[in-house]
Amino acid sequence: MKWVKIFGLAFGVCLLTLSFMNASWLAPAPRGKATVIADRNVYQSFSREGVGPDDCTATRIDTPTHPYLENTVGSATKADQAKADMLGFHVAVSKDGQAVAFHDQTLDCRTDGTGPVRDKTLAELKALDIGHGYTADNGKTFPFRGKHVGAMPTIEEIAYPFRHRKLLFRVKSKDPKEADILVAALKKASVKIDKRVAFMAVGPVADRLRALAPESWIIEPRAAGQCTKDYALQGWLTMTPESCRNGTLIVPLNYQWLVAGWPKRAIARMEAVDANILLTGRYIDGDAMQGLTAREQIRDVPLDFNGYVLVDNIQDIGPAMP
Repeated sequence: MKWVKIFGLAFGVCLLTLSFMNASWLAPAPRGKATVIADRNVYQSFSREGVGPDDCTATRIDTPTHPYLENTVGSATKADQAKADMLGFHVAVSKDGQAVAFHDQTLDCRTDGTGPVRDKTLAELKALDIGHGYTADNGKTFPFRGKHVGAMPTIEEIAYPFRHRKLLFRVKSKDPKEADILVAALKKASVKIDKRVAFMAVGPVADRLRALAPESWIIEPRAAGQCTKDYALQGWLTMTPESCRNGTLIVPLNYQWLVAGWPKRAIARMEAVDANILLTGRYIDGDAMQGLTAREQIRDVPLDFNGYVLVDNIQDIGPAMP
């Protein structure tokens, strides 16, 4: 019985100590404010219920309330006007080695073309109607058909107007040569590739981007997931995992309670290892990379948070952010 009491006392003291060491209110106040990322910029919203990674989301859009399509200059301009701090684009590469802004690696879903983007020349891509496949009523009507012919921009065309802004580029390809093509296009667009520029890529593409753009923020989903898992376990022991160094900690809106020292202590720990924190929307169906979708979710973003906030509905959320 005596040893049980001693163990209980020691355990209680340990918990109390860890509680103080993880206390957010004892951490220094973070500097700066949150950076709002307009993922997809202004786009046609769609139902995410049951959607798979290879499903065509253009065929499940909500009834349109605006004329903009993602990855177009008009969409980025509208997001910029909606007070986005960082604009987001998807990257594909043409047969003749030109980087374009387009969501998919194939053309069948959204356009009147077929096959992989990489099998078409830039001239062929420029001739496509990128709004051809969008429908909100199971194919009865196609509200954007014929209205976006020739609207697929090169990365140079879409980046140049926003060359002084923070920019995020998502690269879905696993071919490291496309990293070289993308970086070359950004340089032609007079984009300074420093900490204001972020790339989301996997495997060898992420590695190549690190070599080509060492000052940029590289988001490698698998590495970010490892940092997040490790910190969920080690953070409560006041440890910052090595997997987070120069990396990314992903914090879904509905799992903030799981992050040790949230928000101020966690922020200080990540800043100490040059890691960024990405606050995302609600974690649902295994997808941690969805953005905030409703203005009401803003109240769940800590006032002290100075990291990055991924937003899917920038036209409503952007103007309402503090």
